[in-house]
Amino acid sequence: MKKITVLGVTGSIGTQTVDVVAHHQEDFEIVAMSAGHNIAKLEEIMELLPVRHICVLEKADADALAQKYPECHFYYGAEGLNTIATLEETDIVLNAIVGFAGLLPTINAIKAHKDIAIANKETLVVAGHIIMPLVKENHVALLPVDSEHSAIWQSMRGGQHGEVSKILLTCSGGSFRDKSLEELKGATVEQALNHPNWNMGAKITIDSATLINKGLEVMEARWLFDVDYDDIEVLIHPESVLHSAVEFEDTAVIGQMGTPDMRLPIQYALSYPHRMPLVNAKRLSLADIGTLHFKRPDPERFKALPLAYRAGKTGGSMPCVFNGANEMANALFREGKITFLEIVDLVEAAMNAHEVEENPNLDRLIVIDEWARDFVLKKVEELHAAAH
Repeated sequence: MKKITVLGVTGSIGTQTVDVVAHHQEDFEIVAMSAGHNIAKLEEIMELLPVRHICVLEKADADALAQKYPECHFYYGAEGLNTIATLEETDIVLNAIVGFAGLLPTINAIKAHKDIAIANKETLVVAGHIIMPLVKENHVALLPVDSEHSAIWQSMRGGQHGEVSKILLTCSGGSFRDKSLEELKGATVEQALNHPNWNMGAKITIDSATLINKGLEVMEARWLFDVDYDDIEVLIHPESVLHSAVEFEDTAVIGQMGTPDMRLPIQYALSYPHRMPLVNAKRLSLADIGTLHFKRPDPERFKALPLAYRAGKTGGSMPCVFNGANEMANALFREGKITFLEIVDLVEAAMNAHEVEENPNLDRLIVIDEWARDFVLKKVEELHAAAH
């Protein structure tokens, strides 16, 4: 019986993790979980699975829930997250928190010798230089949950690390993959959230539309698989059937294919090194699909991607700026305060204004993240003032 803490249980990855556990209760048990403001969804999950340790964002919510569910232990805020991420009874922490907020609980869980199933790619983007040595020092497993990184991880079992020539990182192209830059000038939030293949949270769906998500995944892959940026190739693959692949030095290409279903990489991270039946899953029929398409992204149309490579190759504090600026710009777009195309423009402006620090510690990363967000806010205020 593997005991799991799920951080971000009410989000897309979190709820699909609950589904996996609910169908394999003889193998997995969620002993702790965290949620933000979606208390109604949290209570739905509590009715489905008996979880004793629960962390929420606000003290008022924790107090109200404690009155309603006296048999459970409730925590709140950053301190509460740390508590449930380091529980003695937990074997593995699945981190599905969105954004920079997932970094600190990951670090604390690693220091508490917990294996990590990582769906929070920002942890490695921002602090890969801190996380990877910590993982080795504490002898824990770092298991990828993103569908692409899970696919690479599974494919790498077909050879040795030193035999890898290239990683082929696929992406659907997002909601606007067939739109020109001119067509995107009036793109709405509703249009951007209409992803053709995957059911994901709002932030990551917008990131997929800009291809910033793929840029973050390039940086994540660099740390997870210890490869050079020049050996990571991004391909737009509209069908989302080949989730990613590895080319070995003998020219063999091994990839993982399947229908778009995030429960598969979630379950594989939890069950590794074994495979288990995926309940209510649609099986892949290549005969029905018939044809698969691949193309390289246009760097002018998807300029977020070359920016991500630039941030990763620059290293130091630059990936933190890339991520922080994007998190703020993404939120401002969803609030209707900037246009779709301004998201990437603001990220680029923040990168251009930043003086790189070569090896920032955790305290400095927190400061740099705040600087990037503030930069974007001030830049938007300046643009609005100039427009009026």
